[in-house]
Amino acid sequence: MGGLQVHARQGLRADEELMRRLIWEQNLQHIQKHNLEYDRGVHSYTLGMNQFGDLTFTEFKAKYLSPMPAAEPEGSVFLPASNVGSLPDEVDWRTKGYVTGVKDQKQCGSCWAFSTTGSLEGQHFKKTGNLVSLSEQNLVDCSGKFGNMGCNGGLMDNGFKYIKANKGIDTEACYPYKARDEKCSFKSSCVGATVSGFVDIPAKNESALQHAVATIGPISVAIDAGHSSFQLYKSGVYSERLCSETQLDHGVLAVGYGTEGGKAYWLVKNSWGTSWGMKGYIMMSRNKKNQCGIASAASYPLV
Repeated sequence: MGGLQVHARQGLRADEELMRRLIWEQNLQHIQKHNLEYDRGVHSYTLGMNQFGDLTFTEFKAKYLSPMPAAEPEGSVFLPASNVGSLPDEVDWRTKGYVTGVKDQKQCGSCWAFSTTGSLEGQHFKKTGNLVSLSEQNLVDCSGKFGNMGCNGGLMDNGFKYIKANKGIDTEACYPYKARDEKCSFKSSCVGATVSGFVDIPAKNESALQHAVATIGPISVAIDAGHSSFQLYKSGVYSERLCSETQLDHGVLAVGYGTEGGKAYWLVKNSWGTSWGMKGYIMMSRNKKNQCGIASAASYPLV
């Protein structure tokens, strides 16, 4: 049972240990059943054991997801350039140096902060040629006045507003991640990037999102990740018929798009470390009626 050892939780009482083991075994059975169905062509994606394997779905949802109400658009509105011509069939900004390594938010509902830094890291690189890892902890600790709630949730656009008003965000190196709410300790001498505004992609418009991803860079997106299929996702093009386009609960980063085996996908960077999904990434269904709300609340910063 290698998986149990790898994700062993320290210092659990025996009854808790037994309960965790039972949950882990139930999840494993669910994974195996799904993957047998995948082999028969029933699903377009596989599931796999990961660090969430000993959590029930309810526990997982409570610990790692938080409601992200789609606010009224407040940024400038994205207008696809008319002179672009046809968009490329596939895009992956990782290959162009726009994307930092996969990070891990741990047990803190700070996904919104990772989505905020992700799109800003890309735009800062586009402008300066320097890829600088930016501080999620800075956002967690300091952007409360702008409507964010640290480890209890927040919105990417509120993050951009804070960075603009604050005249910058610190680097990761200077203000490292602690996965808990702490006192704000922003240092202006440590600023790694600045923001002059932000742009909202027209809601629920995957074609506009494709334009933005193709021509701008990585884009902050909010999605419905509230499904056990997402908790235990491993590889392939994720498709969840129960996904909502409006009940958004997780902020992530669209870093590209493409097609695999005839299925169009968005290439999405998550913030749950590299042992989740495809080394921390997921391919989400594209042009499937805005599945999981991928285009419901998309935005990027102006630098």
